[in-house]
Amino acid sequence: MQTQRPIAVAGATGRVGRHVVDVLAERGYDVVPMSRSSGVDVVTGAGLAEALKRTDAVIDVATSPDQEGATEFFTASARNLQEVGKQAGVRRIVVVSIIGTDRFTAGYGAAKVVHERATLSGPIPARILRAAQFHEFVPELIEWGRKGDVSYLPKMRTQVVAARTVAEALVDMATDSGWNATGPIPEIAGPREENLVEIARLFVTRRGDPVRIEEVSDPSYPDSHLNESGGLLPGPHATLAGPTFEEWLDSASATKG
Repeated sequence: MQTQRPIAVAGATGRVGRHVVDVLAERGYDVVPMSRSSGVDVVTGAGLAEALKRTDAVIDVATSPDQEGATEFFTASARNLQEVGKQAGVRRIVVVSIIGTDRFTAGYGAAKVVHERATLSGPIPARILRAAQFHEFVPELIEWGRKGDVSYLPKMRTQVVAARTVAEALVDMATDSGWNATGPIPEIAGPREENLVEIARLFVTRRGDPVRIEEVSDPSYPDSHLNESGGLLPGPHATLAGPTFEEWLDSASATKG
C-alpha cells in the first residue's frame, strides 16, 4: 500500500539518488528531493526541517564528496536525519551501504560502518541495504587511475550492480507494507562475479578510448586484501539482479552515468 505522505530522498542528485527519485515518481509517490543544490544540507541541517515536514520516510543515499572527511559527514547526516526526522514525524529510514563494509579498517568503507551504526541507533526505525560496487563506478575509477595513456586500477574481485537496480530495491524497502527493522542486513549485487580490470577494458573498448588499463596491487593500502580476496563479494543470501555489466553498457543508462 502506498503511503499518503511524501518520501524524502537525501542525496537526490547523486549516482543512486536520481534513480531513486525516478523510481518513486514512476510508482506514483510524492517525492521530496533533498540536496545542497535544492537548499537542503543534511550535514549542517540547513533546510532539513522544512523538507521533512509531513514526510513519511527517508531514503538516504547521500555521500561524502571528500573521502578524508567521510566519517564526520556520515555521523552528522545520520544524526540530523534521525533527530530532525523524529520531530517531523518520519516513520522509517532506509540507507544504502556497501557489501563488506564491516570488514574495512580504514577509508570510506570504515566510514560507512559508522554511518550504519549511527543510523540504527537513532529513534526512527531504520534498515540498511548493502550493495556491491555500481556499474557507474567503473568509468570513474578509470579516470581516477589515469596517468597519460595508462589507467592503473586496483586488483579487485567484484559483482558490480546497476545503480538503477539498487534504487529499485531501496524503494521496495522504504515502501514495504510488511516493514521490519530487525534481522540481518540484506545485500544486493549483480548477477555474476567480475574482475575490475577486465570490465574496465571492456568499457574503454566500447567507448573507443585508447587508454591502456593496467592492474596494480598496493600492499600499503590496509584493506587491499579485501579487494583481492573476494571480501567485496555478496554472501549466499544476497539478492542477485541484472543487468550484467555488458548488458548495462548496451543500454541507455550507460550514457547517463
